[in-house]
Amino acid sequence: MRLSPIDLILGSLSISNALLTIKNNDCKTFVSNLSLPENTTITNATHHAPHTVNVTSGTQNIYNKHAFCEVDGTISYGKNSSLHFSIYLPDALSYNGRFMAVGNGGMAGTLDTVALMQQLNSGFASAAGDAGHLASLNNAGSGAPDTYLPYLHNADEVQAWIHDAIALFMPSAKDIIKAYYNKPATYSYYSGCSTGGAQGFALAQYHPDLFDGIIAGCPGNWYSHLALSFLWNAQHATPNTSSYLSQAVLNFTANAVMETCDANDGVKDGVIGNPLACNFSIDSLACNKNAAASSSNGSISCLTPAQITAAKAIYSGPKTPDTWKQLYPGFAHGSEIQWILQEGVLADAFSIPILQNLVYNNLSYNTSSFTFTSSEISTLDANAGAKIDAISTNLTAFRDRGGKLLVYQGWADPFNAQTWPLQHYEDVTSFFDGSDISDFYNVFMIPGGGHCGAASFYPQVPATYHTVPALMQWVERGEKPEEVLTTDPSDGQVRSRKLCAWPMMAMYVQGDVDDWTSYVCE
Repeated sequence: MRLSPIDLILGSLSISNALLTIKNNDCKTFVSNLSLPENTTITNATHHAPHTVNVTSGTQNIYNKHAFCEVDGTISYGKNSSLHFSIYLPDALSYNGRFMAVGNGGMAGTLDTVALMQQLNSGFASAAGDAGHLASLNNAGSGAPDTYLPYLHNADEVQAWIHDAIALFMPSAKDIIKAYYNKPATYSYYSGCSTGGAQGFALAQYHPDLFDGIIAGCPGNWYSHLALSFLWNAQHATPNTSSYLSQAVLNFTANAVMETCDANDGVKDGVIGNPLACNFSIDSLACNKNAAASSSNGSISCLTPAQITAAKAIYSGPKTPDTWKQLYPGFAHGSEIQWILQEGVLADAFSIPILQNLVYNNLSYNTSSFTFTSSEISTLDANAGAKIDAISTNLTAFRDRGGKLLVYQGWADPFNAQTWPLQHYEDVTSFFDGSDISDFYNVFMIPGGGHCGAASFYPQVPATYHTVPALMQWVERGEKPEEVLTTDPSDGQVRSRKLCAWPMMAMYVQGDVDDWTSYVCE
């Protein structure tokens, strides 16, 4: 669009006025003149110059590239609960005209300041909340056996945790952005992973009008049954028993799988491109009748019958013993090397706390007695699933308002069963009578990808997923993403890869194997 001279002058005046406000560090005055919903209280407003605020991500310090106004506040909701939120408002010249909300991880209770800063540095007005409860009042945000978690006993806070975590602060966030820039954001986006991925599905299901585009990574949107899978795996591969799969056993198994299936995508790079096409049988690793599973120096040469049974249980996923109904998918080939987390750690952190606090309201409940019967599953679905899951296949309202949903999932994710997003995609497709839903919903699988980023045992895999630019082009230009660029492996090498919209996968054609342009989606 060609702007007239008067438009250019008015635009310059608008930017100059905004910059004058920033120059005078007038965040506090700006906030004092706001008209916000009655349940919103502003607790802080501070202007920050460039490179003066840093957050820690692993071993890296991330500084703010742009000057910004930080607005912090609380939203009161329910009978006596509150949600804490922060909004980062970049100065006018750095603002891209768009809004990005970010989600939570795990049991939430804190703000994801790393994601906030990353989106600020990309020019977004960004916002985050703590999902309506404080980690400091809930065992520092970590679940543990026999531990009381207050938020799981508060119906309002359970409702907020996943279903309403983002929606609660959206009215105030949009009002603040509109007032600060003298107009609403042109587009509104959301990005979250893990629990944040579940929150993304909850937005599409329960709050379809809030966002133009949603990124849901490694989504735990069937949260109650994800917790079941942790418990199932822990019961079948139990520490200090013959079924335990030590890290040495997992390494041995993973190496055998990799040797069988690595080259299926046209390049042998220590990564399996499509585990569903991996023709590997765990029985091939079974010890001969008279063979020892390990040598005198501790190296593994085969798996015992108990270990074979345990591995098959993790591959298959939880099922009811009475009807053999599949309760959650099992784990894919190529993920074995990180199964150690599935052998009790995740059950202690999620399954047991949810069963004891939310499902049975009994901290003495012994989860070893949980046997996955249909009756137990019905109780779980009623007391937990209805409150924390977001698995409706009816996304009609989100589709009809023009919303776009981009999902990504690592094939080596040590938390979430890798095929769950694919199963849900198929379920949604079935709801729409088998028609192509890729005009509003696409899934991208990441070979060697971990949970919301790098998998520690696959440092060669690019772990920065350029999903935001792909989503923006989809929403703003109508260009459906067929491929997504990934860069920045954790081993520090210069390497890029191509992610493909499911069911396509990246196949090597020719050229530099470390350059994403050497691959095609087919």
